[in-house]
Amino acid sequence: MSSHSERNDRKRPSAQGRDFRSKPRKQNDFSRGQGDAKDWIWGTHAVEAALSNPRRPAPKRLLATPDRAKRLAPEVQKLPCLQVMEGQEIAKHLPQGAVHQGLALRVDEPEAMTLAEMGTPAEGLLVMLDQITDPQNIGAIFRSAAAFGARGAILQDRHAPALSGVLAKTAVGAVDKIPHARVVNLSRALEELADLGWRAVALAGEAEQSLENVLDGQPTVLVLGSEGEGVRRLVAEHCDALGKIPMPGGFESLNVSAAAAIALYEASKVRAKDEMTS
Repeated sequence: MSSHSERNDRKRPSAQGRDFRSKPRKQNDFSRGQGDAKDWIWGTHAVEAALSNPRRPAPKRLLATPDRAKRLAPEVQKLPCLQVMEGQEIAKHLPQGAVHQGLALRVDEPEAMTLAEMGTPAEGLLVMLDQITDPQNIGAIFRSAAAFGARGAILQDRHAPALSGVLAKTAVGAVDKIPHARVVNLSRALEELADLGWRAVALAGEAEQSLENVLDGQPTVLVLGSEGEGVRRLVAEHCDALGKIPMPGGFESLNVSAAAAIALYEASKVRAKDEMTS
């Protein structure tokens, strides 16, 4: 693996990853309700995954319709925080437009891992999100990361929403299946991961090589840029390689969550091929 100085000496385009921008989704449907979505999760899969995650703290409130309460696991039915009520009563505790499917859970987000915990041993794939702020995009990325076997997701401490609300609903339980770490500085995080044996690859539309050609089966941190600006210059300089998704159809941009799904698929193919030949 290249040293940090070698990585920083490489010439980079002035702007990174702008092919993978997307307009932030409107939040109006989830901001006018009577409840605060900050620590609420709703929907069958999201709530059940949260309840089964040992890294979650004890739930504060669990709301269920009579029919849904009967289908809860016996140990969940015994929770003192469980309240049985009609669906319209549950909706009053949630943001307007929340499709709760008869279940809502108020709980703090899972305990974050440290980079050392997440990166040791150096095996498989990690996903790093550089200033991606749209909850639905992040939720979709978590879902793809779980589908393609990523080991964890790395988020910024100050520029990422809580793993609850519409984010958790979009992830369909994946926020409780994929561990996460929160860091203050992504560049320093990449340095720490490099010391642990990880190779960093950033998704960037201006890259000279395709993502397929720069992925090599080594333990990889896949770095994804924000909806508007892409991977920032300093973060890109701490990566070992930049890769792009070829788009022969001529369309110039992809939603970041769609680009993430393609990139995760490519990375999983490379890992599977490498395992078959080793």
